[in-house]
Amino acid sequence: MAVRKTVHPSGLRIVTEEIPDVRSAAFGIWVNVGSRNETPKVAGASHFLEHLLFKGTKRRSALEISSAIDAVGGEMNAFTSKEYTCFYARVIDKDLPLAIDVISDLITSSIAKLEDVDAERKVVLEEISMRDDDPSDLVHDLFSETFYGDTPVGRPILGTTKSIKNMSRNSIFNYYKENYLPENIVISIAGNLKSKRTIEESLNAISKDSFLEKPSTGTPNRNLRNSKSRFSAEKVGLINRKTEQAHLFLGVPGVARDDKRRFAMSVLSAALGGGMSSRLFQEIREKRGLAYSVYSYAQQYAGTGFLGFYAGCNPKKATEVVSLVRETLHDVANNGLSHEELTRAQGAVTGSLVLSQEDTGSRMTRIGKSEIVHGEVLGFDEILKEISRVDSVSIRELASEFLTKSPTLAVVGPFARESVFEKVMR
Repeated sequence: MAVRKTVHPSGLRIVTEEIPDVRSAAFGIWVNVGSRNETPKVAGASHFLEHLLFKGTKRRSALEISSAIDAVGGEMNAFTSKEYTCFYARVIDKDLPLAIDVISDLITSSIAKLEDVDAERKVVLEEISMRDDDPSDLVHDLFSETFYGDTPVGRPILGTTKSIKNMSRNSIFNYYKENYLPENIVISIAGNLKSKRTIEESLNAISKDSFLEKPSTGTPNRNLRNSKSRFSAEKVGLINRKTEQAHLFLGVPGVARDDKRRFAMSVLSAALGGGMSSRLFQEIREKRGLAYSVYSYAQQYAGTGFLGFYAGCNPKKATEVVSLVRETLHDVANNGLSHEELTRAQGAVTGSLVLSQEDTGSRMTRIGKSEIVHGEVLGFDEILKEISRVDSVSIRELASEFLTKSPTLAVVGPFARESVFEKVMR
């Protein structure tokens, strides 16, 4: 791995990884702004803007933007999280200069015409409706809202129907101008490339329209608005829906994104619900046949995080499933993991990480996300060493600290009252 980092005087950062034995390259621009940076008035602005930047720039129409990448057989997309937004393209290596120019153009030269804002508003509202129609997706937003309350990290990335309908062209364009600044941006590029030349091409592309000369705010966004978000322990969030399944998500507080215990937390999560051999999968699906889908994941943000567990089951079995999750967490908190469970979980995390790095898009994502989140790109071997260092003692300490904390439960299903779950949540 040959990762190189360059910092421009404007604060813009560029990280590259040369992979000479492939024929593709991936280019991404990461902006250090997400739904956590929003006020209630502009809730959903980061995601709305992600859509809007594809609608046209000073040099290209929406059709010209999409056709430029389609014409070379590439792929282009974007996504928004609570703490950052990413725009990217993956192309044949010889077409990397085109990808650099197109994606940079989106970031530096969007015009956000009123008619485009109004048209894309309808698309975002449809996306909110699609989320609402999928209870297995909706339950995750419900958990964040229940767990964190009415705070930036608790509000949905998509915003609300009301906030999107009320968002004016001026408010979203001002949000763009205030946050899409060089000091808030990381460019990541991976593939068959020469770093020096690619860095020069990237700087030339993004410097158009005097972007690198924009006045600095002095400090980049740190995604810390209301970082001391309150937790709603032993609280149940419920959306009453006439669904065939009850969709359950139970979570406890976890580690923040800069906590070194995040490696151990990933191993603990894998052991609890990371695969078919995990504790929860065996207890809930294999032994009792109570659910088809059972899984867990650890989520880290700046200053906060959680460890969560999902299951979809027959509504009549919902309280039993919640009880089983809680019993399993208590057992691991009190007794830790067996040697076999720990070894399997470490292998699962290690294997997943290695296999996920088999294409240039994943490599671009890894170095870009690492730089935007941690301010550095950890060596891949260093990450694997951290996972291998996780032992039964560190897992026991982590489990006893976090798995014993009072949980929060989100439920989407045919239940009239939260009180149905009061007994198993005590």
